[in-house]
Parts: sequence; C-alpha cells; structure tokens
Amino acid sequence: MKYSQIPFYRVFISTSLKTFRVVYKETDLQVLAEKELISETLYIIRNIRTPLEAYILKNPNFLKAKKPLPMDKTAPSIVKSMLKAGIIAGVGPMASVAGAIAEYVGKTLIEKGYTSQVAIENGGDIYLALSKTAKVALFAGDSPFSCKLALVINTDLMPCGVCTSSGKIGHSLSFGKADAITVIHKNAAIADALATSFGNILKSSQDFKKVISKAEKISGLLGIISILNDKLFIWGKNIKVEPV
Repeated sequence: MKYSQIPFYRVFISTSLKTFRVVYKETDLQVLAEKELISETLYIIRNIRTPLEAYILKNPNFLKAKKPLPMDKTAPSIVKSMLKAGIIAGVGPMASVAGAIAEYVGKTLIEKGYTSQVAIENGGDIYLALSKTAKVALFAGDSPFSCKLALVINTDLMPCGVCTSSGKIGHSLSFGKADAITVIHKNAAIADALATSFGNILKSSQDFKKVISKAEKISGLLGIISILNDKLFIWGKNIKVEPV
C-alpha cells in the first residue's frame, strides 16, 4: 500500500491552539500557535529559504552529499545548523533540512513575540515548544503498531525535535528497513539527521544494539522509538508511549 498521499501527520486532536497551514515552494508546514500567523510564518520561511537556496547554488554538493560535509564558517546560520547535524549523525546535511526549517520557524515565532508556544510539523518532522504535554501518534505503515501508540512528550523535554524516518514509506531516502524510527533530540535538525542515520542502520531487529551503541555517544539525545514489522524498540529513560 502507498501512503505518501495520506496526511496522517496533519491531524490534531484536543488542542486549544490555532491550527494553520503555510506552503512556500517545497516547504509545507502545519503550525500550532496561540493565534493564526500565516503571513508572519510565510515571511520567516522566505527569510530562511533564501540564503539556503543561494548557498546551494554556489555549493551544489551540499544538496547531493550522502556523507557529512565540513563546517563552513562563512555559511548562513541555517546551513551551519545542517552541517553540524550531518556531522553528528554521519549523514549528508540535507537529511536535516525539514527539522532545521521547523525549528527555525518555531523559534523565530516565539522570539518575535507572536506566540509563547508553538508546534511546527514539516513533512512529519516536528519542533515542539508547548506549555502542556504533547502526544505524537506513531505511524508505521503496515506494522501492527501503526497508529496504535502515541509518544508522550512532557514539558520538561521541550523544546525538542521529534523526527521520523522510514525505509518503507514516504519520500525520504533511507537504506534501512524500519517501518518507522522516531528520534527525540533537543535540536530538531539533529533529530532529523539522526532519524536518517539510525534508519540506515536498522535492517533487522539484531541492529537495535548497533543503534544503541551509537545513541549512547550523542549529547542531547532524549530517546528513540523504532518499529520493525512486529518488533518495537524504545530507548531513553524519559520516553513514554501509551495507547492512542
């Protein structure tokens, strides 16, 4: 079954916050904020995409690299955050683009005083900065766990990124076979890159140990939830899941 057209990550339940969508070029965000901020969000997206696009034109390898690229002190801030994420995760910088944009938009909305709390979803990758506990349903294609479990993110873990990679569904490149691997990290760009990295490792349930070995060395990593067929793997002392 193909799932790429199903907006499973666009369903919000039991929230008093305003929900709105903002689309600019390839960036397609669903936003939760205290009020509707469509024009403000669009302005921020343009401001972050313009230097990113200009950098890619001058450095085309940035777009295509599957391995980490060195830090560039002259690069725009969004590029630096993506380069750093790629280095930490051991993947190309574009593996972190969705998380990086989500976090930049969310932080900017708060810093400018437009809202005191926000959730930004960008293609299934999420930046959370809320005043109440958030629950994120886990979608994993044909796995028996799909849409049956929710990841519980308490306020003491926020702000954070909650990002997912899959070797079976979606458009993101993955060399693994996980139905879904979700990473929670204090930085959304790093969470996004790590989801790709861990997803590439996970080809069988025996690879969970390899993921743990890598995870234990990474600062700021809060947790991992991986679904592979009928196997569920959870890592992280503060990570909770509950039935949807």
